[in-house]
This record gives sequence, C-alpha cells and structure tokens, in this order.
Amino acid sequence: MKAYAETLDGMVDAQLKSETRRRRQLGNPLRYRLAKRSVDLVFLVAALPALVICCLVLPVANRVWNPGPLFFVQTRMGRYGKPFRMIKFRTMVAAADRGRGHDDPLETGRITRLGTMLRTYRIDELPNIINIARGQMTLVGPRPDMFDHATVYCRTVPHYDRRLEVTPGITGMAQVMNGYADDGNLVRRKAAYDRAYVQMASFGLDMFILRRTVLVVLKGFGAR
Repeated sequence: MKAYAETLDGMVDAQLKSETRRRRQLGNPLRYRLAKRSVDLVFLVAALPALVICCLVLPVANRVWNPGPLFFVQTRMGRYGKPFRMIKFRTMVAAADRGRGHDDPLETGRITRLGTMLRTYRIDELPNIINIARGQMTLVGPRPDMFDHATVYCRTVPHYDRRLEVTPGITGMAQVMNGYADDGNLVRRKAAYDRAYVQMASFGLDMFILRRTVLVVLKGFGAR
C-alpha cells in the first residue's frame, strides 16, 4: 500500500509541477474566491426551485419506495478539519442509517429502489445547497467524508489533510475522475486527486470539473 501511494504521488507531482509554478506566479486568489462564491450563489438560486419540488414530491414517493424520513443528516469534516452537518435526501433504509467503519464497503443492500435513482442522478445531494448557503460547502471542491472516517484518513492516507485547506464541495476532481471510493487504494487515489485540485485550483479548473460532472451525472459514473 505504501509503495502504491508513493508511486501515485510521484505521478501526480510530475504532472502538476509546471502547472503549479505557473499558478503561483499568475494566480489571483481574491478574484478566484469572488468568482467561486458568485457561482455558488447563482447555483443556489437556480437549484432552489428543484429542491422545493423534490421536497413536495419525494414525501409522497417515499411512502411506497423509500419509507422513512425525507432527509439524512450526517457529520462531515469541513475546512480546517471542522465538523459540520451535511444534509442529503435519504436513500437508505431508515432503520439501518448507522455509521460504518472507514474501511467497510458501502452496504448497497441498504439502498432503496427510489434511493438508487436518487443516487444515480445525484438528486440526493441537492439539499447540499443548504450547506452552501451556510458557507459550509461550495459547488466545486473535495467531497467531504464522514468525520470519523476523515479522522482516520488524516493519520493513514498520505497528503489526505491537504484537502482540508479548501472548502469541501458538492462535486470535485476526485468524483469525476475516480468515482466512489470505498477501499484503501481508491481512497489514496482520491486523496491524490484532491491534492492536485488544491495545488491547481482555478476558475478554469472548476468549470472543467462542472462540465465533467454533467457527463458523469448523465452516464451515472461512480454512483453508489
């Protein structure tokens, strides 16, 4: 595992070294932050009607295909390692909504029929706009992990803590390039992609990730 992580880190370093130097010389952090927050607010306003519609329709559909509460709230690790409560539409059997170990695979048997559809098209993440409004998340950034899992990864996964330098996002480079990560190798790959994003963060990169996100949603890539 250590050799694998070191090899992957070396590949990422080689690919990003020249781009990182260029960004340090030419980047405008303030302009980027303002542009990023502006995109967040535009997305929030645009997505709000869809959230309202889902909040009206899903309670009816849940009675048949997904019995239980509408929302699932879970503690995730945010910027600088601070915990926050992330809001999603529930996609798993309500009675089984419990924590799992950091190295446990996703219990796909817990996902309901309606939950499968919500996950495939990322509709379950729509309530994340509430976290954006609170300043806890952004549209593009490293996807936040469960707080307990992230605590372990910070100790065991090389460079995992680099992702904590930026605000977590609804979508990110790791999600569109790596898909869902539920084993050690995939978590290390995710950490490498997140590290690359932190090093290369720019408005252009965010737009690239958003375009890839649209394709990912349409194809259902990485949905679990």
